[in-house]
Amino acid sequence: MAGIPSRHRSLFLLGGVILLQVLLLAVQIKRDSQGRLIRVWTVGAVSPFERAGAHGIGGIRSAWNHYFALQNTSRENEQLKRENDAMKLQITQLQAKAAEADRLAVLLKFHQTNVDVPMVGARVIGGSADSASQTIYLDRGERDGIKRNMGVITPEGVVGKVIESYKDTSQVLLLTDKDSGVGAMLADSGIQKPVGGTGESMLVMKYVPNEDDVAAGQRVVTSGMDRIFPRDLPVGTIVDIKAGSTFKQIRVRPAANLERLQEVFVLLTLKPLDMKHDSADPAPQSAAPSGPSTATANPTAGEKP
Repeated sequence: MAGIPSRHRSLFLLGGVILLQVLLLAVQIKRDSQGRLIRVWTVGAVSPFERAGAHGIGGIRSAWNHYFALQNTSRENEQLKRENDAMKLQITQLQAKAAEADRLAVLLKFHQTNVDVPMVGARVIGGSADSASQTIYLDRGERDGIKRNMGVITPEGVVGKVIESYKDTSQVLLLTDKDSGVGAMLADSGIQKPVGGTGESMLVMKYVPNEDDVAAGQRVVTSGMDRIFPRDLPVGTIVDIKAGSTFKQIRVRPAANLERLQEVFVLLTLKPLDMKHDSADPAPQSAAPSGPSTATANPTAGEKP
C-alpha cells in the first residue's frame, strides 16, 4: 500500500485535533442540569475514598474523645468515692458524738438526781486481755478518792467493784466475772441471796431453795449487806429458773450493759441512791438500809486521801 503523502498527513492531524476539540466541548455540556460530566465522573470516583477517609477519621476522633472522656469520668468517680467515704466518716463521727452526748446527758441527770451522794464519774479506758477475767480499767484512781472495794455503777445498775486502785487509774472486777458477787435480794419478796458471775454474759442467783416462790421477770436489787453497794440498786432481771437437787438454778440478766461500758460512776459512800425503776415495780426506791450497812461500813469511803 502506497504511503500517505506528507500534506495529507497534516490534514489527518488537523482533523484529529478538531475532533478532539469537539469531544472536549461535548464533555463540557451539562447533563440534566446537575453538573458537568467530568465533575460527575470525578465526584463519583473520589466519593468512596472520601467517605472511607471521613469514616476512619471520625472513628479515630470518637475513640480518642471517648478515651479521654473515660479518663475524666474515672477521675471524677474516684473523687466522688473519696468524698463519699469522707462524708460517711463524718456521719459516723457525728453519730458517735450524738450517742456520747445522749450518754452524758443521762449521766448528768443521774448525778443531779443524787447530787448529795459522793461519787466520781470515770471513763472506761481498757479491758482485760485475759478472756478468763472480766475486768475493766478506769481513768480515775487514788487522786480522785477511789479505793479498793468501792462499788461501780451506771444509771442502769450495778457494774462491779474496784479491786485495784493506782495513782491515776483503777481496775474494776465486773459483776459477770466468776470471782465476782454482790449481796442481792428479790425486789418483790425481799428474799436475800447472793448473785455471782459465770464468766459469761449472765449472772446466777445462788442458794434459793426449791420451795421458794421465784418467777421469771422478777427484779433483783442490791441488799446492802455486802458493805460495797447501797441498798436497792438494780442488779438484773430473772430470765430463767430450773429446779435443782436442793436449790433453784436461777439465771439473771444484768441491768447494766456490761459489754458496752464507756462511762461509769464510782461510789465513794454507801449512802442510798435514787434509782429510777419501772412503774410496774412496787419496790421502794429509797428505802434506808437496815443495821450498820451504811453508817459503819467503810467509814472513810467518802474521804479523799
